[in-house]
Amino acid sequence: MNRTTAKHLIERYFRQLTEGCGNGNCTNKLCASCSDFQPLDNNSAAVKALELFKINAKLCNPHPSKKESDPLHPDSGANGSTLLDSKMSDTDLCPTKEDSDVHCLTENTICMILSSCEEEGDYSALIRIIGSVFSKANALIKSFRKDEPNTSENLDSFKVDKHEKQSEPTSEMIGASSAAEAPTEVFNPCEVTVDIDAVRRVYDRLLNIDQVEAALVNALIYLTPNMELDLEYLDVYETNPDYLNIFIIVMENSNLHSPEYLEVALPQFCKAMSKLPVSALARLSKLWSRYDLPHIRRMMETFQQLITFTVISNEYDGSNLVNDDETVVAATKCLKVVFYASILGGDVDYEQNEDDDEDSDSEELTLHELLGEERLYKKGPRVDPLEKELGVRPVDSRKPLIPFEDFINESLNDVVEMDKDFTFFKVDTETKFSFQSCPFILNIITKNQGLYYDNRIRMYSERRLTALYSMVQGQQPSPYLKLKVRRDHIIDDALVRLEMVSMENPSDLKKQLFVEFEGEQGVDEGGVSKEFFQLVLQEIFNPDIGMFTYDDDTQLFWFNSSSLENEAQYTLIGIVLGLAIYNNCILDVHFPMVVYRKLMGKKGNYLDLSDSHPALYQSLTELLQYTGSVEKDMMLTFQISHTDLFGNPVLHDLKEQGDQIPVTKENRQEFVDLYVEYILNKSVDIQFRAFKKGFLMVTNESPMKYLFRPEEVELLICGSRKLDFEALEKTTEYDGGYSKDSQIIKDFWTTIHSFGEDQKRLFLQFTTGTDRAPVGGLGKLKMIIAKNGSDTDRLPTSHTCFNALLLPEYSTAEKLKERLLKAITYAKGFGML
Repeated sequence: MNRTTAKHLIERYFRQLTEGCGNGNCTNKLCASCSDFQPLDNNSAAVKALELFKINAKLCNPHPSKKESDPLHPDSGANGSTLLDSKMSDTDLCPTKEDSDVHCLTENTICMILSSCEEEGDYSALIRIIGSVFSKANALIKSFRKDEPNTSENLDSFKVDKHEKQSEPTSEMIGASSAAEAPTEVFNPCEVTVDIDAVRRVYDRLLNIDQVEAALVNALIYLTPNMELDLEYLDVYETNPDYLNIFIIVMENSNLHSPEYLEVALPQFCKAMSKLPVSALARLSKLWSRYDLPHIRRMMETFQQLITFTVISNEYDGSNLVNDDETVVAATKCLKVVFYASILGGDVDYEQNEDDDEDSDSEELTLHELLGEERLYKKGPRVDPLEKELGVRPVDSRKPLIPFEDFINESLNDVVEMDKDFTFFKVDTETKFSFQSCPFILNIITKNQGLYYDNRIRMYSERRLTALYSMVQGQQPSPYLKLKVRRDHIIDDALVRLEMVSMENPSDLKKQLFVEFEGEQGVDEGGVSKEFFQLVLQEIFNPDIGMFTYDDDTQLFWFNSSSLENEAQYTLIGIVLGLAIYNNCILDVHFPMVVYRKLMGKKGNYLDLSDSHPALYQSLTELLQYTGSVEKDMMLTFQISHTDLFGNPVLHDLKEQGDQIPVTKENRQEFVDLYVEYILNKSVDIQFRAFKKGFLMVTNESPMKYLFRPEEVELLICGSRKLDFEALEKTTEYDGGYSKDSQIIKDFWTTIHSFGEDQKRLFLQFTTGTDRAPVGGLGKLKMIIAKNGSDTDRLPTSHTCFNALLLPEYSTAEKLKERLLKAITYAKGFGML
């Protein structure tokens, strides 16, 4: 269907809804001539006309009595659009004949009209012209051009006459599609034809006039349904890239976040903007990335305010999901454009990318594919279309213009149902919107819920596959990843078992972990696994083993480039980190942020040294900033030295014959780049690749890489270092006869709050199996304190699987403190008490 036909059909639907077909006996309930038809105002009829066009609804043929006078009939002449427009007027959209000669606006035009209106003390003509131009796509596209023509011709017929009667309006409601007929010009994707500074100056003057505000609101309401149609059905942007001018001009309105726009105008505008092709959204993002921070922040706050306003104005439940709210979805998609603009406008690390270690897809069909589940368990992270078009990822951002946290909408996070959103994300992507496709708007707690569902479904899937295999092969199914280890040989036992699993059947790593300590009674419902992880880490990070080096100043570990351990040990620690995420366990790991960036596909660079090797970072910074003679004063060459496992110096040439190449002011940047590349990447390449290989064995099919940034991955693995015991007290539950008003409970919390930081961490370790707070803080930890008998000399005990503390009812607060301190200080093992 061509543009002219589509436009004509929509006009006929509109006329049918407003005038009817002329047949008094019409039975079409979508026709105004039908006796059962409910009358619509012009604006509602226009929107309804678009809907009827989309579904190809029944269209009445004009009755003979109507046909002769019907201006929308093909034989009615060229004045049809004018008569149609007369049905779509508004008090703010009524240009006179003289006003209608103004087909576009320039800054000079506005200034001259304003001056004339101010002299007369009447702004009605200005309001009519603003309403007319801002409600027409073709007029707005041509307005405020950088190469503005002489505006005198545009104003020849314009005369202010406050006593002149307003004629029938000619504002186009449906005719915006004609804007696409402008000739296509070769353009730079980053350049636009709008004079943005002029637009801003115009808005500064116009928005001080109350009546103009109303005209702008009404014009936007009239304009946006046409834009949505043009973009969704008529490919208007591909025909005329200047169509983007409309969105640029409208978004310069600094009052878009005001209540007048939030009800109708801004939601409709967002729906239209969300229909733009990816190439157009990328142009917008690149353009906005050049804006000053106040402008881009205002746009971010505009979309955020619309989302918040819509969410708090509605009630959502299982049958009315926020995912189905068109306004929230459209505003979120628009916010994504600003999000990437913020990244592009900040500090971006484009080039530093690690080679992808993931195996290529096999041509052999998997059982998941045979079962028709390939969409749910497809490999590899998603690639956002806008991200691909722009060639930038959130992980590439070193410092965005607007902090990532500012894009999180807490109101939305409170109402999104992640179980259903996860289904949309994994299965119904084509038909349903998932907020996980815009992870920047979700906080880490919500994203962690999505990851939890993904992990659990994979575990259940592996159980099903195990059962199917066992039925075919006649073997006893093993639905868990079972590890039986000895405490005094935990690394050897774990290494042998996990290495065997990874070689024979790597998919077993995606089963739920079940750990058993030999000779102990503990049944693993979470707590035994927690202690297993902690003991493995204590062994592996033991300085005596030499796998990692430890910096006393930063209290962080780094890979030992001269370690004598084989790659399997590093693969094991990678598997352990992956298993911890997969089984929702928190680990006491102390890595610099560059490790998580490298796991997400980035290489370490100069900026990463600031937390991984701060002393070296300081020295290299001083070298780059040195104003004297670098060669004479520092006497450096392209040969560096570092110490091996035994403290012996090791020399390394950064370039061939580096010891003979002096570092000068001209080549010092190259020296720094090569030094950093060696320290963070080349020197530990073997160790890190083995480590990453183990990590990806567990997480390669997970959406983690798509959903989380490096700092959030660290939080997933390590938990939060901030311990808010006040929040823990508020969320703790009581059992066995205790309540928050029991004296023993009051004494207990008084004791806990009196503890130092180390004692609090010991208590947390004793009760939960880890000394870190989960994602979201201690307030998200559901701890239970249960009564365990009357006054006694027995120590408190715990079930770390359930975060449960079994507390006898001690007679005094002093005895409670003494017994509790002894329990948390000497606790170790399962079934020992």
